Amino acid sequence: MQPSLFITYIYQPFFNILVFIYWALGQAGISDMGIAVIIFAVVVQIILLPLNLSADRSEKEKAAIAAKIKEIERKHRFDPVKLRSESKEVMRSNPGAVVGETINIIIQVIIVLMLYRIFKTGLEGEDLHLLYSFMPEIKTPINLVFLGKFDLSQTNGTLNLIQSLLIFAIEALHMLFSPDATSRRQFLQLAIFLPITAFLVFIFLPAGKKLFIITSLLFSIFVLLIKQALFWYHTLTGEISPHLEEQKTPTS
Repeated sequence: MQPSLFITYIYQPFFNILVFIYWALGQAGISDMGIAVIIFAVVVQIILLPLNLSADRSEKEKAAIAAKIKEIERKHRFDPVKLRSESKEVMRSNPGAVVGETINIIIQVIIVLMLYRIFKTGLEGEDLHLLYSFMPEIKTPINLVFLGKFDLSQTNGTLNLIQSLLIFAIEALHMLFSPDATSRRQFLQLAIFLPITAFLVFIFLPAGKKLFIITSLLFSIFVLLIKQALFWYHTLTGEISPHLEEQKTPTS
């Protein structure tokens, strides 16, 4: 993607949305970019909600594909030619999961690049020339100190820790609500190693990005709990038949 296209069609619109939210808060006497970031994160998550729900369906498709591939490997483990051809056929017959995963990865990369620029240089004044002509006048410098304590342009260990704890929480909830058994290896990878890795990777990034991620994780947890509550409701009312045979017992 060319930088000019990225800036014009992705970065600039979202940058203007964030700055407008900050301006609107200022009109109410709350000139706090941190609060603007929280609202901005919720807006972005609402925009991405249809894609995220589609990604959930893609996850189910990928699980079905993995089961088919595993069965093919069992049947043709001594026939590599047939194994390869049938595996390719399974992938060709399920393009939705592959395309959905690719789109999701591209979107996540775009968001990371956008947030990095916003909190590294954009809000410090270097990108104010990208504000649209119809935008109201923004008083500078922009207040980048959230709640008078967290400088959004600098790294912050407290927000980094909260972010990692929320990653642990959402992965634990996913495993708790999953109809499939969770192995010890999966638990260690997703609930232990992933939060620790995230803590180390994001430790040097600006606090503004962490605040965005924290808000996004809380939004995701809220959506997950709503979906699970609806599932339980439909199960209790008999609209969905629970698969009692799929008991969740830890495996090694």
